[in-house]
Amino acid sequence: MSQEIEIEFKNLLTRNEFKNIKEVFQLKDEQFFLQENHYFDTSQFSLKDLGSALRIRKKQNQFVMTLKEPAQVGILETHQIVTKKAAQQMMETGILEDGQITERLTSLGINKADMTYFGTLSTLRAEINYKNGLLVIDHSRYLNIEDFELEYEVTDEQEGKKIFNTLLEELNIPIRETKNKIRRFYEQKYSEMR
Repeated sequence: MSQEIEIEFKNLLTRNEFKNIKEVFQLKDEQFFLQENHYFDTSQFSLKDLGSALRIRKKQNQFVMTLKEPAQVGILETHQIVTKKAAQQMMETGILEDGQITERLTSLGINKADMTYFGTLSTLRAEINYKNGLLVIDHSRYLNIEDFELEYEVTDEQEGKKIFNTLLEELNIPIRETKNKIRRFYEQKYSEMR
């Protein structure tokens, strides 16, 4: 188990802006790797209501369960490595493996037995070290949606925001209010359930 504070800036892109960024940074298709996020919540969206989210991410051949919670600055992430078998079982049954994350859920007043698996978001991702941070270029597919996104992960919020906004300006990309992937996934899922 580990915890960290995540500070990132994000902006949705059009398909053409995504292609332009690939050209500007000379990114080849083989530099993109597949990452799968498998999302969980209660049927009442209890985590969503708390501004939190739970996912299992498959990246290369490792599975990591992550609980994201709001923090004073950024997002508090609690990570728990799980086996492939455990990840598959959790997706099939919705029953979470005991550990640090189920303890956190209990402290948030959420019964782990109420959790359910909602679905998968697949992302083709490229990462570039850029001015004291990590620039992330994503092409995601989930439910019936396809979207493109630029993220910038930093340790200094003020400096990071300045650098990210300057980059968007240089690339002629308007600043768009961008919800995180989990929120976009949930809103799409919720709209399909109504």
